[in-house]
Amino acid sequence: MQLAMLDVVIIAAYLLTTVFIGFWISKRASKNLRSYFLGGNKLKWYTLGLSNASGMFDISGTMWMVYLLFVYGLTSIYIPWLWPVFNQIFLMVFLSVWLRRSGVLTGAEWITFRFGDSTGARLSHLIVVLFALVNVVGFLAYGFIGIGKFASVFLPWQLAADPDTNDIYYGLIITALTTVYVVKGGMFSVVFTEVLQFFIMTVACVAVGIIAMQQVSPEMLAAVVPDNWDKVTFGWNLDMDWSGTLEAANTKIAADGYEPFTIFFMLMLLSGIAKSMMGPPPNYDMQRVLSARSPTEAAKMSGFVNVVLLFPRYMLIAGLTILALVFFMDELQAMGPDVDFEQILPFAMKEFVPPGLLGLLIAGLLAAFMSTFAATTNAAPAYVVNDIYKRYFNPNADDKNYVKASYVVSVLFVALGVVIGLFVPSLNSIILWIVSAFYGAYTASNLLKWFWWRFNGVGYFCGMAMGLVILLIIKVLQWTLDWEIMQVYAFPFIFGGCFIACVVGSLLSKADDIEVLKTFYIKVRPWGVWGPVYREALKDYPELKRNTDLSRDLGNLVVGVIWQTSMVAASIFMVIQHWPEFITSVAVFVATSLWLWRFWWCRLEDYPADTPAQYVDRLATDGAD
Repeated sequence: MQLAMLDVVIIAAYLLTTVFIGFWISKRASKNLRSYFLGGNKLKWYTLGLSNASGMFDISGTMWMVYLLFVYGLTSIYIPWLWPVFNQIFLMVFLSVWLRRSGVLTGAEWITFRFGDSTGARLSHLIVVLFALVNVVGFLAYGFIGIGKFASVFLPWQLAADPDTNDIYYGLIITALTTVYVVKGGMFSVVFTEVLQFFIMTVACVAVGIIAMQQVSPEMLAAVVPDNWDKVTFGWNLDMDWSGTLEAANTKIAADGYEPFTIFFMLMLLSGIAKSMMGPPPNYDMQRVLSARSPTEAAKMSGFVNVVLLFPRYMLIAGLTILALVFFMDELQAMGPDVDFEQILPFAMKEFVPPGLLGLLIAGLLAAFMSTFAATTNAAPAYVVNDIYKRYFNPNADDKNYVKASYVVSVLFVALGVVIGLFVPSLNSIILWIVSAFYGAYTASNLLKWFWWRFNGVGYFCGMAMGLVILLIIKVLQWTLDWEIMQVYAFPFIFGGCFIACVVGSLLSKADDIEVLKTFYIKVRPWGVWGPVYREALKDYPELKRNTDLSRDLGNLVVGVIWQTSMVAASIFMVIQHWPEFITSVAVFVATSLWLWRFWWCRLEDYPADTPAQYVDRLATDGAD
């Protein structure tokens, strides 16, 4: 693709600026591990929220959601619940507060806070580190695939004659630039560059949405989409028939395995609730929560992510989708059965975005990749250095030694992610594997850890290990019997097996140290089955009260999911110019926002008033000051 000189200058200026920021703030980030990985708990909640939103705005996911909206229409707003996208609602309502009260550095360190230092706790600690690192490598590979495919279409230089090799070269170059500023600047670098990236992306997203509204009328769109494409409601099946328009879309719908949609939707909802109840996985999302200045700021950050991310992102997704539907249909039909739906996004940009704005949009999508890649890369050394090297090999080294070790670990994990990325067949396959399958092994153990006092380190380890065994069996069956099953349909079996292993392992081993449990309960104050621990804590602190917010939190969760979905629907309805539906979505958003302000925002507290002073994390107080 040929870019105007203005576009090239904008892209080059952006890349140089991000690298400069990494070096500029590297001294501030390298004071100690907490500064390097959590920004010293000095970053404000709205800054972290913009950073987290930028980290979630990745190219590969955007390409996937453009494809979903193109093929499935408005019902596609539910399919990202596979991640599940509404986990941010669970975080903002109560889990971010609980997690931040711990005051730990990583998710693996949290395991020690919850289970102590018994044999079971140490085994749990190690398996969490393993899961976190596999998760990091998977997402690094996922990002590497997307950026290579994207850059080779848009950047004007042909680095290799073979298109596949060209993808690889571009992926390597941009990955290397991202690694440089992350390694030098740590969390400070990640957050500051992501805030810059967020504003670039937002301008580009809004501009594309406006262009699409100017180019595509509702009548033009209605002429090329099947019946029910513009409906958010659905029946037993989607009833989305592309016959006579794009036969390959019908083939793709059958291959995706989302029918009958009602069963898929219920399984997706149930698995999403279970995954959300466990709290954030040990990745960049958890690191943002732990980086917040206080528990209430962690909750505000998680809520703010929804507000700043969803509307502009879906303006971009909807804008690119309807441009492709109206103007790219002939090219897609010419591809026959081998349609590459992931090329919809680059086609629409190349054809309809003017010079200058195109450079800004490419820079914004490069920023989206770099944000996700940077945040994920920052998570890897936090686990290797803090939870393995420092704990087991060199506990008394100075801070500079640990920060230098973090540099090495970051580079090694980026290299590993790139190597694995070379062997991944498609974006969709790795998304479904990481999100639906591997998380199934993680869910049961990490759900029970919040809500059942008798759940111990042995049970945690048994649940995680059972999940890995079940996943291995599933993959062997797929390879040997040519057996295909969508991971969301396998989730109930994975979760059920892991849940049984958790309960049996806990009951067949002794309970964790009561002092460890008391410290966890008094400091975090979760609701759930904590009666015996609460009664023990009352002996020392008679004024202690139970958490009685369960019903309020559940109500806020339901309202929050509606609130989040209304933002997605409103942005799409606006771009396709369905004004009655847009007004309805905005009205729902306003009503649910008022509810959440009254019953969530106004009720937030760092710690209950009866929390003894020694259980209050001083980092929260210092950070707020």
